[in-house]
Amino acid sequence: MDIATREMILRLALGALFGGVIGLERQINGRPAGFRTHLLVCVASVLLMEISMFYHHLGVMDPSYIRVDPGRIAAGAITGIGFIGAGVIIKMGANVLGLTTAASLWMVSAIGFSVGAGFYIPASAAFGITIFSLFFLRLVERITPGIVFKSLVIKADHGVDEDVLKDMLKKHHASIYRTDYEINNAEGTTTLYYTVAIRRTPTRDRHPVGPFIHDLASVEKVKKVSVRA
Repeated sequence: MDIATREMILRLALGALFGGVIGLERQINGRPAGFRTHLLVCVASVLLMEISMFYHHLGVMDPSYIRVDPGRIAAGAITGIGFIGAGVIIKMGANVLGLTTAASLWMVSAIGFSVGAGFYIPASAAFGITIFSLFFLRLVERITPGIVFKSLVIKADHGVDEDVLKDMLKKHHASIYRTDYEINNAEGTTTLYYTVAIRRTPTRDRHPVGPFIHDLASVEKVKKVSVRA
């Protein structure tokens, strides 16, 4: 095995390490694209970059006479990674889930291209920044004030006092972002679909689902309450 081949194998192994560690963090947190997906994306990016840089050496012409753009294959590949990333993004009510996982897939692809091109130090720096972002900035995000959206479904008899429901929401520091109605005259029920915005602070529960359900369910004529993220 010559030196060039060993170098290529080393790059593939390094890409597997970087992609695998980042993917492990995603898998631990229950994301759809986990350990194997990130590892494969990173290794594939390394391999494509190596092919882009060295494939002309396999031709019958003297490589010194060939002028190639090593970024052409990489440019096409990064577009394909965008489709993979789009597949892990889910819109749920007023929330959009999976953006961080999509961004991490794009990042491991960029890291793979860097390793495949032999830029070990920039690739290592990008890997470190990514791990710092996924592991440690998650803790910062949890204590940072912000707004959380929740979807409430309230099924009640006709004539339910909606003002009382709104007062209950205010009690839990929630404001109504959007309201939809569904009326069933046959059953004599009204279903209210509320999208509420809850301002989260470091001293307040991040997901106050229990108190919401308990208080709303105690309102007269309310038959059922459910909460979705």
